[in-house]
Amino acid sequence: MTALRFADSETLADLGTLVARAKSVDPDGAIRLQAHGRTLAAYVGVLPGSGLLAEGAVVGLRTMPLAAESDLDATVSLAAVSDRLARGDGTAGPAALDVPPVTVRAAWAAVAPPRSGWERVGTVAADVVNEAAREGIEEVAQGTPEQAGGHAVAALRQRVWQRSTTTVPPFPAGGAFAAYVLGFTPPGTEVTVFANGRWTRLSTPAGHVLVR
Repeated sequence: MTALRFADSETLADLGTLVARAKSVDPDGAIRLQAHGRTLAAYVGVLPGSGLLAEGAVVGLRTMPLAAESDLDATVSLAAVSDRLARGDGTAGPAALDVPPVTVRAAWAAVAPPRSGWERVGTVAADVVNEAAREGIEEVAQGTPEQAGGHAVAALRQRVWQRSTTTVPPFPAGGAFAAYVLGFTPPGTEVTVFANGRWTRLSTPAGHVLVR
């Protein structure tokens, strides 16, 4: 069984927080665990996008230090990771995660964001980003009748989250939603916006949001 050994229990708890927040948005969602050397990149899907290339997908990313060398790239269910973290009975020790052996498929995980070539576009106050997210959440809630079908709800969410914000610089509103629900935008901080071709990245010290 593959295990990831973290630098300390606090770092493992950070992973647990990321998983819990992502699971609150999509209980059936997935997490991509990509470890090279002593660094783990943990990707979680927030908005799935559409089509084979997951156009419009919004993904959260946190990087975390590991205590031991590792080479891993696995996409597993959030529920499986959450269960293992909750039990805390892994064979690798208290600051380790036994990676679930069963992998899952997620369209957003098949399209990797670029590692280089990002250009800084500007900064936006986290409070402004959070307000944009809350406005979108309210719009989706008010525009979704109790008897609305799944297709109607999905279409409304797509319209709300794929449009650009009114911020300077603007970016897809789904990026604001992801940063807000994943806890990447504490009040009083700033969000740096980057662009790379069709990709947009929102970065804070707490994590990154990638929008295709």
